[in-house]
Amino acid sequence: MSLRLEAVGLGLAYRGRAAFAGVDLAMEPGTLTAVVGPSGCGKTSFLACLNRLDELVPGAAVQGRVLLDGADVRGPAVDVVGLRRRVGMIFQRPTPFPLSIRRNLDLPLREHGVRDRAERAARAEAALRDVGLWAEVKDRLDRPALALSGGQQQRLCIARALALRPEVLLLDEPCSALDPLASGVVEDLVRDLGARFTRVVVTHNLAQARRIADQVAVFWVRDGVGRLVEVGPTAAIFEDPQDPDTAAYVRGIRG
Repeated sequence: MSLRLEAVGLGLAYRGRAAFAGVDLAMEPGTLTAVVGPSGCGKTSFLACLNRLDELVPGAAVQGRVLLDGADVRGPAVDVVGLRRRVGMIFQRPTPFPLSIRRNLDLPLREHGVRDRAERAARAEAALRDVGLWAEVKDRLDRPALALSGGQQQRLCIARALALRPEVLLLDEPCSALDPLASGVVEDLVRDLGARFTRVVVTHNLAQARRIADQVAVFWVRDGVGRLVEVGPTAAIFEDPQDPDTAAYVRGIRG
């Protein structure tokens, strides 16, 4: 079941230097939000804060709150491992484990307490079907995942997240390391996951954002700090932007 995700006054600094600050952004259940903007404006740092991956970076300090279905996920009592199951992350480059295809799905399920072998197998198959990989790999599940093509590896990583039944998927430039054909397959997959998941996608590809997003959040650097300068429905951002930097960016004049 997808849930509402909201950033409230969110900011992140690395060793005292702000990457972004003051972000208020609501991501409604089942929608796809594209986060866009030029390099260095804090898009990936923002994404990392949503499931506390920022805590893996020494010297990172967060201000503000992240609410999942109204509950602050950054509270001290929150189970961070459980949070990252509920709010899954897909990275820019495919990150399959150096194991078999089967083990890439089986291992995280075991780690998250799914003890029944038949249930793990069923959830793995369902996830592979969701990403359109089952027909391609069902006869070679015990072969190395690293032998798959780049696009197949990225879909496997998405399947690995889906098998854990998340409520939110975070995707950081999921197509940027892929060739155009594989990129199109992954883009269609992310879009077609539909209302089952709340999705937040960081992308530099404005055409992609226009094709897949329900809403677009535009980040920009103001006074040396990343800021959310405009957010709205995709058509409004591209056809009637209100912020001058947004207007120049979507028209290809800046950024």
